Amino acid sequence: EVQLQASGGGLVQPGGSLRLSCAASGFVFDDDGIGWFRQAPGKEREGVICLRRRDGRVFYADSVKGRFTISTDEPNHTVFLQMNSLKPEDTAMYYCGIDRVTRKCDRWDFWGQGTLVTVSS
Repeated sequence: EVQLQASGGGLVQPGGSLRLSCAASGFVFDDDGIGWFRQAPGKEREGVICLRRRDGRVFYADSVKGRFTISTDEPNHTVFLQMNSLKPEDTAMYYCGIDRVTRKCDRWDFWGQGTLVTVSS
């Protein structure tokens, strides 16, 4: 079983920064795809960023390129989402997820309950 616990969300002003953390536990493969997706009220799910650990490639949504980065702390089984130059459009519930089936960052097979990010002045 896999458990993913996201944290670090909160209220931030436009242009500000925030770092989200995801603590992974249970059976997590070394080459799982791992990353973040988000859902804003009344809108569809949007993949934000994903690290394809099998080859180290990172995939971004066009809306966050140049602003968001992903990193990992492997000994502590933690993944981070660094968000800079935040915009009101980034307001959403952010979920940490894993691609177990293909490991190509083309699907989400496991995810946690999410953490809320609100960007507002």
